[in-house]
Amino acid sequence: MAAAAQGEGRGAAPLCCHGRLPLPAARLKYYGAAAAAAGAAAERTMRAVIALAAALGSLLLAACLLRLGGERPLRARGLEEEAEGAPGTPKVVRALRAPPPPFPRTGNRTTANKNGIYQFEQASKCKAIQDNILSSSIKKKRYSEDYYLHIVKKLQNCTWIRRPEESAKFRSELASCCDAAHNFIASQNNTPLGSNMSYEVDSKKTILITEDIYRMLPVSPPLSVYPFKNCAVVGNGGILKNSSCGAEIDRSDFVFRCNLPPTTGSISKDVGNKTNLVTVNPSIIAQKYNKLNEKKTEFVENIAVYGDAFLLLPAFSFRSNTATSFKVYHTLQEFKATQRAIFFHPTYLKSLAQFWRTKGVKAYRLSSGFMITSAAVELCENVKLYGFWPFSKSTEKMPISHHYYDNQLPKPGFHAMPKEYNQILQLHGKGILKLQFGKCESD
Repeated sequence: MAAAAQGEGRGAAPLCCHGRLPLPAARLKYYGAAAAAAGAAAERTMRAVIALAAALGSLLLAACLLRLGGERPLRARGLEEEAEGAPGTPKVVRALRAPPPPFPRTGNRTTANKNGIYQFEQASKCKAIQDNILSSSIKKKRYSEDYYLHIVKKLQNCTWIRRPEESAKFRSELASCCDAAHNFIASQNNTPLGSNMSYEVDSKKTILITEDIYRMLPVSPPLSVYPFKNCAVVGNGGILKNSSCGAEIDRSDFVFRCNLPPTTGSISKDVGNKTNLVTVNPSIIAQKYNKLNEKKTEFVENIAVYGDAFLLLPAFSFRSNTATSFKVYHTLQEFKATQRAIFFHPTYLKSLAQFWRTKGVKAYRLSSGFMITSAAVELCENVKLYGFWPFSKSTEKMPISHHYYDNQLPKPGFHAMPKEYNQILQLHGKGILKLQFGKCESD
């Protein structure tokens, strides 16, 4: 107590409220500074924690936005614009302060999805046409022109796609039965000297392959340089008129034509000029050139438009065709023409007829256009058909002439044209060959 009184008497500071003595002023100042420093450190720590939290939040936000709008990059428009703001603030903090970027638009995506669904539905419809409707028509004993035109109109709306696997499979089928590469044309390799060759249609009749006949045949098949890259098989249908397909046909590597059709003058813009092989029906030689007993010069002048093309004749199909076909050969030799006469091999044609008979094409005889198409599928990588149209009208009900140069109809019952065309439609649908239905795209 005395000490206390003594201290009190010396002017010491009064007791604090808790009964403890107050600190001296210097120490009080020291502790105040320490407390301030500690507060500042705590504030800095808090700011760092906030910044770290902001950074994590920004990364999470960016990840969510990236997931929602996959097409937008991580550095979205909001980040790039805020990067131009206050330089002292971290980017992630500036990003948080900025308004959130808008969600990416989904309009294009929706349109793409709708287009994808539409394309899928179209592909399904086209496959149904190809797999079901076409094959079922084989069972019809009598065909309806409107029925086929209905099918064609549907096929026109389907995008054609070449299918190499289907092409290879069908080409293998044809090769195993017929082998156009070696048997399509009669040659010394497949027609022995001194043998008796059976006719294609008059199968009970034969012809002795004499030295003279043997010398007319090429040593080896003249089309043995196959496969040709792109081939055009040009029919004579009236659908070729005003088609503007001439330039496209002429760009083909090999062009097949049927029955000496006209190709010069204004019609060339629709049918083209190029010809590598053209079939010759002996009836044309008989009617137009009197079996070449006269009018030889006219004949040679007329066929000059075909350049150095092969003239393919059915010399061994009917006995009545033989003399006329041989006369064509000798006339070309006599006038030293650039064209060369060659002959269908009858065994090939018989095998081909049997092949198509198993697929529903039962006729007295296949048409020359269908024969050539079958050979082209074997001999060419890509085959496109023009002017194949056995109908009297278009899909728009407009009248169409039988040929692009006349309206002379074929003999009724001789060819199974609708059945043949049905098979061509199926080959088109399977991506084995392409059938040109109407006008070609102009250059």
